[in-house]
Amino acid sequence: MTDGPLIVQSDKTMLLEVDHPDSVACRKAIAPFAELERAPEHIHTYRLTPLGLWNARAAGHDAESVVDTLIRYSRYPVPNALLIDVAETMSRYGRLQINTDPANGLILQAIDVAVLEEVLKSKKVAPLLGIRIDENTVVVHPSERGHLKQALVKLGWPAEDVAGYVDGERHAISLKTDWDAREYQIQAADGFWHGGSGVVVLPCGAGKTLVGALAMYRAQATTLILVTNTVSARQWRDELLKRTNLTADEIGEYSGAKKEIRPVTIATYQVMTTKREGIYTHLEVFDSRDWGLIIYDEVHLLPAPIFRFTADIQSRRRLGLTATLVREDGRESDVFSLIGPKRYDAPWKEIENQGYIAPADCVEVRVTMPEPDRMAYAVAEQEDKYRMAASAAEKIEIVEQLVHKHEGEQILVIGQFLDQLAELGEHLGAPVITGATSVKERERLYQEFRIGEINLLVVSKVANFSIDLPEATVAIQVSGSFGSRQEEAQRLGRILRPKFDGRTAHFYSVVTRDTLDADFAQHRQRFLAEQGYSYRIIDSADLSTGS
Repeated sequence: MTDGPLIVQSDKTMLLEVDHPDSVACRKAIAPFAELERAPEHIHTYRLTPLGLWNARAAGHDAESVVDTLIRYSRYPVPNALLIDVAETMSRYGRLQINTDPANGLILQAIDVAVLEEVLKSKKVAPLLGIRIDENTVVVHPSERGHLKQALVKLGWPAEDVAGYVDGERHAISLKTDWDAREYQIQAADGFWHGGSGVVVLPCGAGKTLVGALAMYRAQATTLILVTNTVSARQWRDELLKRTNLTADEIGEYSGAKKEIRPVTIATYQVMTTKREGIYTHLEVFDSRDWGLIIYDEVHLLPAPIFRFTADIQSRRRLGLTATLVREDGRESDVFSLIGPKRYDAPWKEIENQGYIAPADCVEVRVTMPEPDRMAYAVAEQEDKYRMAASAAEKIEIVEQLVHKHEGEQILVIGQFLDQLAELGEHLGAPVITGATSVKERERLYQEFRIGEINLLVVSKVANFSIDLPEATVAIQVSGSFGSRQEEAQRLGRILRPKFDGRTAHFYSVVTRDTLDADFAQHRQRFLAEQGYSYRIIDSADLSTGS
């Protein structure tokens, strides 16, 4: 028994003592297989889940190394039943393999025949399979490759996909020589290429686009890139033109505004999920070229319909890029099945320590509703309560104080509700960017912000994703998408690009106490707490005193 920072319990929860001298090393060691559940100030709660253990197994960690980590850092003896369960759960991954056979094409092979017999009895699996070749082998129709992987994960027998990938249509892609990839970007691209498909997790501002460019260089093939919106598509295009020898004629944009299919095509999730008369009208993009690589930007936001489309393109190499694999719809297993397991994950604080992202000071400012508003909130319908709390009028004064405090710096004010943002824009005399703002106008305002012509922007959730504003140093969050952890990560990410003078970034979350706003705020902060960011909580009254 050691004086370790971790308490491992038989219900698969793990308690990490944050102030312990070995807590940072422990957090790093358990990150590949443990999922953070709660993260208050002193004790963080993690949980062991089958998906977390299978992700670790797919990334090359074996049961022995996981067990060793738990024993090494645990303060008390680890329950023996839990260690056995960890080993048995991890051993489930790969007992079934999807492979190719020269005579029969795509096949499902069993290392354990009993497992194959079990899954063949499933009503969801049986229709996806063809004839049985021998006791270990069953034919799989190529179009069902993705659906089969989904079904097997849900049965608790995740298949290892070793069937390989088509090379796709060749297209030469070279990198310009006037920039050097960072070591972790190279490791991320290598991890992906070695696995053939999967997800790379990097902090916002750490250069996920460059990992995409490195993967394209490795593939030397036509590439389809799926992104969140048109602004993001154009940023990808600009970055590829800057970092590679691709010409403007080789990169196409497939969005609401343009329908270009080129050797490298950047399409938005929105246009891919557009329906007319119940039919997805733009799916021809997937079949328009013999793609060698498909890149999913912000893969944690991949719309559910795209999962169904991706089930048909399992033979292509697929790279998912994200700052967090957290999905608010709980469909992490679909990302695992259809895009692939996690191939690389860099802790935010580690990248910060290397100087590649800015250090951040996270502050939660709590405001109190006046008594009449509290009474109105108390009797309001449940569905109206969050909006009332998040849009509390007292927040406007606090935002004004924070803007004044950081006068001369590049500031973003971010919120969810359009009427609240319009009011803030009016009070602050600042431009407001929402979904209704044209792409051209957005790009103009972003550019003016980048070069310092304007130093304050009020933005809606359109700025959550893929917006490159390197010198933004302050973000003030007034409202959000309920308790979304990934949104919190994205918003902090807007200010994490390293600053030319090395200054600290400031992230404020203005929260109405004793309301749903405060409850959601606590939930939103969980992912960032896992990455080592702790929130200071101050009362709004202390702002005016300079505390």
